[in-house]
Amino acid sequence: MSAQDDGQERLILDMVDRFLEKEVAPYAWQLEHDDEYPTQIVEKMKEMGLFGCLIDPEYGGLGLSTVTYAKIIEHISVVWMSVSGIINSHVIMSAAVQRNGTKAQKEAFLPRFATGELRGGIALTEPDCGTDLQAIRTVAVRDGNDYVVNGTKMWISNGIYGNCFALLVKTDLNSSPRHKGMSLLIAEKGEGFGVSRKLEKLGYKGIDSAELVFNDYRVPEDRLIGGAEGKGLQMILNGLELGRINVAARGVGVAQAAMNEAVKYSQQRKTFGKPICEHQAIQLKLGDMATRTEASRLLTMRAAEAYDRGERCDMEAGMAKLFSTESALENSMEAMRIHGGYGYSKEYLVERFYRDAPLLTIGEGTNEMQRIIIAKQLIERNRV
Repeated sequence: MSAQDDGQERLILDMVDRFLEKEVAPYAWQLEHDDEYPTQIVEKMKEMGLFGCLIDPEYGGLGLSTVTYAKIIEHISVVWMSVSGIINSHVIMSAAVQRNGTKAQKEAFLPRFATGELRGGIALTEPDCGTDLQAIRTVAVRDGNDYVVNGTKMWISNGIYGNCFALLVKTDLNSSPRHKGMSLLIAEKGEGFGVSRKLEKLGYKGIDSAELVFNDYRVPEDRLIGGAEGKGLQMILNGLELGRINVAARGVGVAQAAMNEAVKYSQQRKTFGKPICEHQAIQLKLGDMATRTEASRLLTMRAAEAYDRGERCDMEAGMAKLFSTESALENSMEAMRIHGGYGYSKEYLVERFYRDAPLLTIGEGTNEMQRIIIAKQLIERNRV
């Protein structure tokens, strides 16, 4: 990174930190406790241009690097992880259009994505289909100049308050292999596009996760991303590399936040006449927490750098996502143990980290799936 780029990144991160300090930190606890959508925070992020952070400047975006984007997500996640999720799905949708869309699609949608006028995410998962996306049942059938869509999507981030989604559908039920019958549509909310319910969650509060129902929902044929059927799965898998870098950065943020609270509390709490940070048992925990956090950060930056170079990085993104989210899970548990009984109280932040961290090990592909991806790429890159 050049000195100029480094200076620009520092300015952006300083702006984000000021926003987090003034607009997020004072309200996060109550909003999270009430599971209330952070409308004012989202409006401020629109003003800052964060929904267009990876969109090219020619379309009104900030044109940031993935490295800078990952750092933004980490900083946000230290304060309130849910806010970073509001950005993530939208950014993947934007990347799908920017990387694969026709010239007309880019000109029509990317400027509106950048401002947040159109804001949403990706609609992939279904009630009986998560990791195995080729098993989706949502179908789009040609009817004149439209596609008619029927089906249900589950666990869709931004599903209630968002208004536009990259919708994965089956356009050919008989293709072999199955992925050649899958396409990606730009789907704006309208007649036939319904939200059946908000899904209640253990953690990851505030962000709207919903079930979407499509009942004879019509999409004009010019909303088929790339203009050709059968390429939807590959488009979305490329986007999930970016999504996994985002989730890895969230893991770093939660791991850092848990460590911050543990370090602070260990200097305030005293037992046997001295702060507990002076007890060797606590020092061992803090040492491991710090090492896990920094290793997670380095893996995430490595994956982001590979993505910026345009390289295939499913292995690097998988490693970063796997390690960072497991670090968040372990650090949240250790922070709770260091806090003792207070760690189980809703008065302290660590109980939120303990509820948020498990989601990261599941979302954007389970960590079990990441291990399989890593192993397959390891073999592929080291053929004997």
